[in-house]
Amino acid sequence: FFSPPWQLPRWRIFGYCSLPMAAHSVDVATTLWGMEYSIHECPKKHAENLVTLFPGVDVSNMLVIPTCQNSDVDLVRTGEPIEQEKDRLLERFMKWAQFVCDKLNKEGHFSDYIDPCSGLPMVNKNNQCVYGEVDALSTLLGYKTTNSGCCKVILHPKWGTSVYPASMFTKAPKDVFLAAVKSAEDALA
Repeated sequence: FFSPPWQLPRWRIFGYCSLPMAAHSVDVATTLWGMEYSIHECPKKHAENLVTLFPGVDVSNMLVIPTCQNSDVDLVRTGEPIEQEKDRLLERFMKWAQFVCDKLNKEGHFSDYIDPCSGLPMVNKNNQCVYGEVDALSTLLGYKTTNSGCCKVILHPKWGTSVYPASMFTKAPKDVFLAAVKSAEDALA
């Protein structure tokens, strides 16, 4: 017997970890080129990971911004076309994230983004702690996961496994972050 997530108690959606789901629905925005992103106040459980990811940074009031890009191919598969698609999506995310983070950091707001290939922060390279994109999307947005070989893979509600996730973080106020996103769209369009 399977119950859809909206019929389960909040704690059941996340299985054994019993993380509460946000009491409100999360707005998912889309960039001009179709990358989805959402802005989350950092949940307490998630903050423990960020303390190790960003040593010496006060993670209170940290915003977590997971992003998803729809890929032209199923990224669980292997081969040259899949690697080329991953490279294309990586390059697009990295340009966008670097622009946004540079703008926010210049304005005095801590900001960083994760290299999706390594799971490591790109701005604050003080450690070798790896950020788990799949776990973050599962926790923050309630996305389901599946196993593919020895890897856990995110299942996007519209795109399935044809999705390229990546995250960024900032202590900037939400409106300041959104202004930086607008600037990035204008500059990179």
